[in-house]
Amino acid sequence: MKASNILLAMSLLLSSASCSSDDPNGPSEENKGDTPGVVTPGSVAETNTLRAIKIINAAMDNYFDGSSMQMARYYNPFTGKKSSETGSVWMYTSSIEAVNATLKAMKDLKESGSPALYNEYWDTYTKLLDSLVTNLEYYAGTFDLTSYTGTNSWTVYAVNRAGSPGSADVTGVLNVYDDQEWLVRELLEAYEATGSGKYLEKAEYLASYVLDGWDCTLDGNGNENGGITWGPGYTTKHSCSNGPIIDPLVTLSKIYKGKGDKVTYKIVEADNSRKEVTEPKADYYLKMAKKVYDWQKRKLFNQDKGVYWDMLGADGGVSYETIDGVRYRKNNRDTGATGNFYSYNTGTMLSGAAALAEAGAEGGYVDDVKALTASSFSYFAKLGASLKGYYTFELTGFSPWFNCVLMRGYAEAYPLCASAADGLKAFQDNLDYGYGNFLQGDMLPVNPLGGWNRDHSKCDTEAMFTFASATEYAILASHALIKK
Repeated sequence: MKASNILLAMSLLLSSASCSSDDPNGPSEENKGDTPGVVTPGSVAETNTLRAIKIINAAMDNYFDGSSMQMARYYNPFTGKKSSETGSVWMYTSSIEAVNATLKAMKDLKESGSPALYNEYWDTYTKLLDSLVTNLEYYAGTFDLTSYTGTNSWTVYAVNRAGSPGSADVTGVLNVYDDQEWLVRELLEAYEATGSGKYLEKAEYLASYVLDGWDCTLDGNGNENGGITWGPGYTTKHSCSNGPIIDPLVTLSKIYKGKGDKVTYKIVEADNSRKEVTEPKADYYLKMAKKVYDWQKRKLFNQDKGVYWDMLGADGGVSYETIDGVRYRKNNRDTGATGNFYSYNTGTMLSGAAALAEAGAEGGYVDDVKALTASSFSYFAKLGASLKGYYTFELTGFSPWFNCVLMRGYAEAYPLCASAADGLKAFQDNLDYGYGNFLQGDMLPVNPLGGWNRDHSKCDTEAMFTFASATEYAILASHALIKK
């Protein structure tokens, strides 16, 4: 799909700045300064939304090929070359995320009395969303999984893209729970934006797959061991395979609140037998959101730093036991929290705490929102580290996308914690500085405060980082309307 098919009738309102830095550590001399670059006329929300649209349109041109929506992992805006390597499903999902966030911004603008962008782009972007979700099936595959409560056949999404829809290998470590969780979140966002039941159906199916991975075996005190491993082929339990499902589970609970829909699932009894339980979906999803949140806070929160560890280690490999002639997965003893402190692990818990608090759940979640907002900003944002007056966030590895998750957490925390505005302003300032000084082919550099590498052959940019910048602009557009 070409962005030329998505006509930008208001593109003249956008900044035309496209200069790039010859210094990978900072802007060129003529562009140095402590204030953001060109500010587009009109409201902040409209400007942010237009910039998100412009970035998405360029990304669709630059990273995607053909009607099957095959996404290249990298693109270089200086050489015009895309990589032969295809993005994983996680990377692909970032495009859905950006479109969803932009649709929400359009809708919010319309509801605030500014319908122009909605009227101009809504139909085109809902069609784009539908195409992206439809072509997720190139990552889909089916397999049988023995979990803690039995064996079932599941159709889920592989890490890698296959040559035809539905043919991906999803066995063992080739699918992971966090990929499904990000999809659950975005499918629910798509449902809330469009009202299309097909998105809700797919989201709920994947949520049931993820919850099938919840370790409901019992410890010596009769309590659930808890936690979700990184994937069915792993024994370690990660922040990234637990935190991202909390907010979507609260959303599902809200969707079914006051309705008679029920769900049946299995639990482990004290005698190690399995028992079926049926309860209202609204109650079940909220209960599981609390369970996951409370488990991760108990097991992976670092009290000294005020942020979350990466993972919980485990003894041994995946193993099974047979009870009454039925095979089940066994619990692996954990070996303690370990790894690095990534911004997205804390961001998902901030979003989860905010969602639980707004749903009226008891458990001190409002206090958690306030404390985590403060500690995360103190830990992850460094004032003046690379440019005077601006906050610098980690940019190594996948951090540019991780930081987007943290920023989403601040946006969701803001109604409960006014100081979350500080984090949001830091991201807004950084984006605006990069947009005003370093925009290249409607793309932002990974480092919005430092610009592009002086060797333009080394400016290959991850697709998910480009989409993350669009997502950030769109979320900040919605935030500007709330703040206003």
